[in-house]
Amino acid sequence: MPHLENIVLCRESQVSTLQSLFGERHHFSFPSIFIYGHTASGKTYVTQTLLKTLELPHVFVNCVECFTLRLLLEKILNKLNHLSSSEDDCSAEITCETFNDFVRLFKQITKAENLKDQTVYIVLDKAEYLRDMEANLLPGFLRLQELTDRNVTVIFLSEIVWEKFRPNTGCFEPFVLYFPDYSIGNLQKILSHDHPPEYSADFYAAYINILLGVFYTVCRDLKELRHLAILNFPKYCEPVVKGEASERDTRKLWRNIEPHLKKAMQTVYLREISSSQWEKLQKDDIDPGQLKGLSACTHVELPYYSKFILIAAYLASYNPARTDKRFFLKHHGKIKKTNFLKKHEKITSLVTLQLLTLVGHDDQLDGPKYKCTVSLDFIRAVARTVNFDIIKYLYDFL
Repeated sequence: MPHLENIVLCRESQVSTLQSLFGERHHFSFPSIFIYGHTASGKTYVTQTLLKTLELPHVFVNCVECFTLRLLLEKILNKLNHLSSSEDDCSAEITCETFNDFVRLFKQITKAENLKDQTVYIVLDKAEYLRDMEANLLPGFLRLQELTDRNVTVIFLSEIVWEKFRPNTGCFEPFVLYFPDYSIGNLQKILSHDHPPEYSADFYAAYINILLGVFYTVCRDLKELRHLAILNFPKYCEPVVKGEASERDTRKLWRNIEPHLKKAMQTVYLREISSSQWEKLQKDDIDPGQLKGLSACTHVELPYYSKFILIAAYLASYNPARTDKRFFLKHHGKIKKTNFLKKHEKITSLVTLQLLTLVGHDDQLDGPKYKCTVSLDFIRAVARTVNFDIIKYLYDFL
């Protein structure tokens, strides 16, 4: 058996628990396992790595991709069918519309010689989306071992707790396993493990230590930190490549990378610029002030419809009133005036965030008047998040 501790870092307890639950290949395993934890806590990676390394028959399905009952059931059955069939067997795709059909077809497929004497695992990633499907689906998966009389375990992977899943009518309780967030020591160990072969492990570990010192207070997402580590490493080792510093000259390396890490702080979690574009910003030494509109978005997370209110407010603030028909009316004629904002409270959150400012008096009969105070860069960044081309609707850009 491969040494899993060398493959899966900082998750020894969870790996040990799962191995105990899986047991021997021919043993009946626990009917259902519910694994939960925040994003980038290793749930999917650990589960997939464990099943692949131990060479256990399994089907992995993402519930975001399979957003209807039929798509989900057919995906599971067809993947399972490929496991049970030989490579030369080109059987037709299986169709399945109900959970009753799924149970019947599942029993047929698992009669195959290579599946019948061992546990089959069905992994449902992003399992919280199951709650939006038919009411019998979750209880059915929880009791699939009982319903099919087969050696099958269903593993649910989710970012929310089991209590948010449990139906009011009750159901079979799964084994619940929690994946806590990685500590700063865990992140240091995992990220240092990715060091490029052309540099020493100590040199890359020192870089990761600097990176975490800057970003750990605002970002603890392993995927995002790994992205930032890869993106900024060429700049960190630039003095070494140019012969201006050695790998041990940490002070000079820190002075070189510090301003670029501060720039990167402005785009944490924000992928409106690609990795190649960010590298160009570093190469051209663009002033951080030019990223002001983007950085503001990282600190203000607006609800979906509030973004459209802010965009509308910006257009109303900076377009002449006479241009409204030109931009927004498809049919001319008498237009019935509607009260877009029913209550004053619907727009006060944007005022609190200082994105809008009150320019009229509260006692005005036709309601208060506001002006949008954000910059063009900011509103363009907001508009991009909702796929709205605001430049097409600005008078100054005609």
